[in-house]
Amino acid sequence: MDFLLSVAFVLCWSSGFVGAKLGTQDAGALTILMWRFLPLAVLLVAAAAVRSRTAWQGLTSRDIGRQAVIGLLSQSGYLLTVYWAIQLGVSSGTTALIDGTQPLVAGALSGPLLRQYVSGRQWLGLCLGLVGVALVTMADAGASGTVAWWAYLVPFAGMLSLVAATFLEQRSRTRVTPTVSLTVHCATSAVVFTGAALATASAAPPAVSSFWIAIVWLVTLSTFGGYGLYWLALRRFGVTKVNTLMFLMAPVTAVWGALMFGEPFTAQTAVGLAVALSAVAVVHAAGGRSAKSDDTTVRRRDPARAVREEAASRR
Repeated sequence: MDFLLSVAFVLCWSSGFVGAKLGTQDAGALTILMWRFLPLAVLLVAAAAVRSRTAWQGLTSRDIGRQAVIGLLSQSGYLLTVYWAIQLGVSSGTTALIDGTQPLVAGALSGPLLRQYVSGRQWLGLCLGLVGVALVTMADAGASGTVAWWAYLVPFAGMLSLVAATFLEQRSRTRVTPTVSLTVHCATSAVVFTGAALATASAAPPAVSSFWIAIVWLVTLSTFGGYGLYWLALRRFGVTKVNTLMFLMAPVTAVWGALMFGEPFTAQTAVGLAVALSAVAVVHAAGGRSAKSDDTTVRRRDPARAVREEAASRR
């Protein structure tokens, strides 16, 4: 089950970079994001008013406000930088891999903030991931000589925004259902992007079918699939493992980008992606050993628990 959840999350999340590339071929970032979230927010709010009232019971205005801030960081801030970077000419695969450096930040902060400490082997894997990011970024910059150097810093800003949202959600004492969080996040993004699009006179959608195909792609695969599964996996796996899965977005996105858009896929790109994949293997292997070690320690300290678990396993 955990494996299938990981695979579905990686595929759906990486689809967002491909959808962004599809959309930015016909319109600007604000136009795409407005039409991605405005209809979706209307549907989610209507559904919440009709069918999901029980999920909202017990939530205070402070809880809703906290979810709005999380949505502002994890959707509005994160997605705007991703779309802007791709619009500036950064390839979808490189954007995905730069965003994948968030495990380094999350790993450094998860100890003092969440008490989810990172082992030495996990740090080795995270540093390998950084090397992979550097290799792929340099390869993409060399193949796309017309892209400004600062454009590669834009996805890093989005990565920091998503990390901030992740820690804010993890430190929350009130757990809300995925339906509630998705509704609040999408409504917040709809307000932000609609206001920004209207203010910049970029709200009108282009009269081409490819734009709407990109919007449907982004709503179904990226929002419901990728974004919804992100928070589900975060609660199931924890910060370090989920964020390390971000390193897998780049290989999937790079292959999609090369096949669908003819984006450069050089030997250096392949080496960087291989290094990133090895980083994922190292971190997850270390996490598995750490979990087994922690479980053994608890069993030694609590013999009664060991007896209960042994009895349960024989039922």
